[in-house]
Amino acid sequence: MAKRDYYEVLGVNKNATPEELKKAYRKLAIKYHPDRNPGDKEAEEKFKEAAEAYDVLSDQNKRSRYDQFGHAAFDGAAGQGGGFYGAGGMNMDDIFSHFGDIFEGFGFGGGFSSRRSGAAANRGSDLRVRVKLTLKECATGVEKKLKVRKQVSCPHCNGSGAKDANSVKTCSQCNGIGYVTQVVNSLFGRMQSQSPCPSCAGRGKTITDKCPKCGGTGTVSDEDVVSVKIPAGVEDGMQLKVRGGGNAAPNGGTPGDLLVVIQVEEDSVLSRDGSNLIYHLLLSVPEAILGTEVEIPTAENKVKINIEAGTQPGKVLRLKGKGLPELNSSIRGDLLIRVDVYIPKKLSADDQKTIEKLKDNPSFKPSPTEKASFFEKVKQMFS
Repeated sequence: MAKRDYYEVLGVNKNATPEELKKAYRKLAIKYHPDRNPGDKEAEEKFKEAAEAYDVLSDQNKRSRYDQFGHAAFDGAAGQGGGFYGAGGMNMDDIFSHFGDIFEGFGFGGGFSSRRSGAAANRGSDLRVRVKLTLKECATGVEKKLKVRKQVSCPHCNGSGAKDANSVKTCSQCNGIGYVTQVVNSLFGRMQSQSPCPSCAGRGKTITDKCPKCGGTGTVSDEDVVSVKIPAGVEDGMQLKVRGGGNAAPNGGTPGDLLVVIQVEEDSVLSRDGSNLIYHLLLSVPEAILGTEVEIPTAENKVKINIEAGTQPGKVLRLKGKGLPELNSSIRGDLLIRVDVYIPKKLSADDQKTIEKLKDNPSFKPSPTEKASFFEKVKQMFS
């Protein structure tokens, strides 16, 4: 089933302000909140759909990409193993983690009723790292192995935080369930909400004797190697998410995520304009007049092209499909070659004489038509 337009989902127009977006999302989130619709799968899907739309449209970078490419800007980029942080693959833990403040003042609990597990409530913190890529790596995609200093599960107690198996008992406050139930008065009357147990932090168990290595936290600091698959077509400033690649959670909870920020190194000869590449070709006067064969660099290799005789300075040549791939697409940009002609500042006596002979040659003087065409181009540049 095709996804609906995110603006349509929230019921706003494309010029909606951040406050209008938040207001629209709050209205839908309250309407389809799981505490108001227990067991209603359709309401749950609408709740997720609204959260996904707001996740994209409330972020200026994601919103710009969505306005330009639609859902294709995120297709295949979410999910396990390193996807884009944004559209697609959202679950209830993601939603309440990112947008919990939306429900403040409406009497809803911060979790997803009884379905929100203690492990999900006890979540490790996210980490952010920056990875540098060359233009070639952006063109082909690459797998990077990153050394990350982070909290990992304690090897002595396997993340439990307990000295041994006999040092763990069932929590007396929640009786091992991991959450407690509260009844609150709200805009909709008396409502029941559930939250992680304050005594055991949602784990359902408490520790009597702590692990001597981690002090009962279940985690220790260590260096880990995380493998990240970076797709072709990424751009500077984009962010990838590796689920579970962040800090381990205390006492065996859900690990945080690793957020990988892309930094594209400046290329020495090629510049980038979206998926297009730009190259400045400098020809000598004889090469521009007579034509020549030149070698042009691309992001991945080099190609040879023929320069026609009489090529003018400022002419732009286009090599179709020799640019960069668009993210999650089979479409590639073009390589644009801007031609410049080198004019020497100093000449030898012999060269001076040669040029003097050519100065009055009719072949080296522009015709009235060529002059008119040149001035028309100049006028267009400044109009």
